[in-house]
Amino acid sequence: MEDLKGKTIRGGLARLCAQIANFLIRFGSLLILARLLEPKEFGLVGMVTAFTGVLYILRDFGLSSAVIQRTSVTDEQKSMLFWINILIGILLGIVTVAMAPAIAAFYHEPRLLGVTVVVAAGFIFNAAGVQHGALLLRQMRFTALAVINTVGLIVGTVIAIVGAKAGYGYWALVAMTVTLPVINTVGVWLTTRWVPGIPRRRSGVRAMLRFGGAMTLNGLIVYVASNFEKILLGRFWGVDALGIYGRAYQLINIPTENLNSVAGEVAFSALSRIKDDPLRLKRYFIKGYSLILTLTLPMTIACALFADDTILVLLGPKWMAAVPVFRFLAPTMLVFAIVNPLGWLMCSLGLVKRNLKMCLVIAPIMIASYTLGLPYGPKGVALSYSMVMVLWAIPAIVWAIHGTVFSVKDIWRAVSWPLISSVTAAGVAFGVRLLYGRLLSPVSRLVLENVVLLFMFVGILLLRTEQKSLYLNLLRGLKNPSSANKESLVSV
Repeated sequence: MEDLKGKTIRGGLARLCAQIANFLIRFGSLLILARLLEPKEFGLVGMVTAFTGVLYILRDFGLSSAVIQRTSVTDEQKSMLFWINILIGILLGIVTVAMAPAIAAFYHEPRLLGVTVVVAAGFIFNAAGVQHGALLLRQMRFTALAVINTVGLIVGTVIAIVGAKAGYGYWALVAMTVTLPVINTVGVWLTTRWVPGIPRRRSGVRAMLRFGGAMTLNGLIVYVASNFEKILLGRFWGVDALGIYGRAYQLINIPTENLNSVAGEVAFSALSRIKDDPLRLKRYFIKGYSLILTLTLPMTIACALFADDTILVLLGPKWMAAVPVFRFLAPTMLVFAIVNPLGWLMCSLGLVKRNLKMCLVIAPIMIASYTLGLPYGPKGVALSYSMVMVLWAIPAIVWAIHGTVFSVKDIWRAVSWPLISSVTAAGVAFGVRLLYGRLLSPVSRLVLENVVLLFMFVGILLLRTEQKSLYLNLLRGLKNPSSANKESLVSV
């Protein structure tokens, strides 16, 4: 506990650097694969993952989060949870194989049969590494996890690109999907060097199973609600429409998903360690929340504002139909950037039932929005989805912090300055585009737009003393770990 600040800052930096590398790798692979493969090939894999992704939520039954959130965990409990995860992985693999004929029949696409069977193997590999990964998170060994994840992504990307160039089409994407869990599981086993023991009854995992079950049900509802539109588009509009929507969704989601994934791991582990100290928890979360918004908001707004150049440069001319979908989805990602961190907070405080209730309210509303937009194709679905999420943002914030040490004013103070800075900088960048954009090539114009936005954003942000001191304190924590032990993360 004494070195919480040092571990959090250094671990967060390691995960951030790895995520930046992952971000570049994902963007690079997306750029290359979009030119080697057709939209329908992405659509074929998307049809399968829209179904199997539901089962993917069940892969650890929330037991990794239960291990991280607990104050103490015995060796017997860890071993018992490991074998439970293995059993779940085997069952999910069997269920996926059994679903293959039904998935192929639903989409009237026989090629999906083989794809689904191969994807099923990923559940078993995932299950074997769940508890080992949770142990690394519990020990806050974020640097090791960062290296493992990056290596796995590099290997999977290389396999996909080589396969696509060799003419294997959608099988290149399938190979990448299965490779990632294999590499990650091997990596966490070699790093932890923990060998699970024989499972024993009455090891005291019942409370952890209840916590994990609530987490799993919450994740399952979120996944179904967030991916049901892909099932509808694939069924009623076909592989091309789903390929267009899926690539736009993936591209707009990369900044928020990657950074929130990194921050979520670090924040959940750290907040769980200080959940019994309300004042420290409040200071820690607000500063970290502001930092995450600083990193995510400008990128999301830039994606929306410069959607045409982004799609043209990154994906190529044949993907220009994705531009309006890409732009319409941007407000949704903005809401996710603001609301998702509150989920980490609730889970670290053990408020998983509240999180579940919130999901049970928004899920049917999201599905209704897809249905309303479906007659208008991918653009209609994207627009309807975004409108619902924007309306949901404020009620979600109020509900999430109710009864905690946080107030709406606290959240607004954390959100306001990064949001105002992002919007202002984006306005200036768009003005520069109007003045000089016609004189430049798409690549040069995209670089100019984003450079102007970045410099304006940083300049405006640093005018605020509180923000400047936050970043200086983070730098001091990195340069002098010993000083990190003497003060809390947020005693700026």
